[in-house]
Amino acid sequence: MLAALHNRTYARLFTAQVLALIGTGLLTVALGLLAVEVAGDDAGIVMGTALTIRIIAFVTISPVMSALVNRLPRTTVLVGADAVRAAMALCLPFVTDPWQIYLLIFGLQAASATFTPAFQATIPQVLPDEDDYTAALSLSRLAYDLESLLSPALAAVLLTVMSYHNLFMGTALGFVASIALVIWARLPAPVPDVQAPFMERLTRGARIFGRTPELRGLMAFNMSVACGIAMVLVNTAVLVKPICTAMTLGWHGCSLPMALDQCWWLSPYRQCSNVSGTIP
Repeated sequence: MLAALHNRTYARLFTAQVLALIGTGLLTVALGLLAVEVAGDDAGIVMGTALTIRIIAFVTISPVMSALVNRLPRTTVLVGADAVRAAMALCLPFVTDPWQIYLLIFGLQAASATFTPAFQATIPQVLPDEDDYTAALSLSRLAYDLESLLSPALAAVLLTVMSYHNLFMGTALGFVASIALVIWARLPAPVPDVQAPFMERLTRGARIFGRTPELRGLMAFNMSVACGIAMVLVNTAVLVKPICTAMTLGWHGCSLPMALDQCWWLSPYRQCSNVSGTIP
């Protein structure tokens, strides 16, 4: 699987993806804390709405942007998307109302919906060999899975020495580093599918997904997993803050357990949380 990293262009692209994913993970932790600060007891509603907007924006905009930008230079598309994401992240610490969170999250996720399909379409051009391409897809999936484990842990460490507002700066830095690596990679020119009409290119992915039984089953499995994870992402900040306040830990003291609660692999902490019955 690591053989794909011998290709320098792909290695730089993969590193850019990892840094952008880490930045996104920091954003998720900081977003929960921001929601409590802005909305108080209604933070669960704000967080749930923001994450819903995040997913809907990605699902609806991604196929459209994939069809629209397939003839544009990959470097321009990827750099532009990362620049928008960095700008959105830098604006988040200054919001004062929930609607501002919704607007910025929509903009950030619209940029992600542009970046991801362009990134995925670039891989087979960089790695034309089928075995290398398969290894690259495996590495990409591994990066997504490890990000869900490592980003909350990194956020927990950072929250011991800084305010959660600075996590948004970390998110922006991740996107800026991604921009530098994409430019350094010197990507090949895209090979557009000039034969297919726009509507066919727009709906191709959904049609393939709908007629493949294995993919439909995978979607059902992911839905069941997401239901459990959603409880943690949406409600942890709301449930932890009153407990920390009663223990006079202060708002900064609440940040650490909120970040840790998203680290599913920290079994001792999970056991303590389950015994106390205070954190889902």
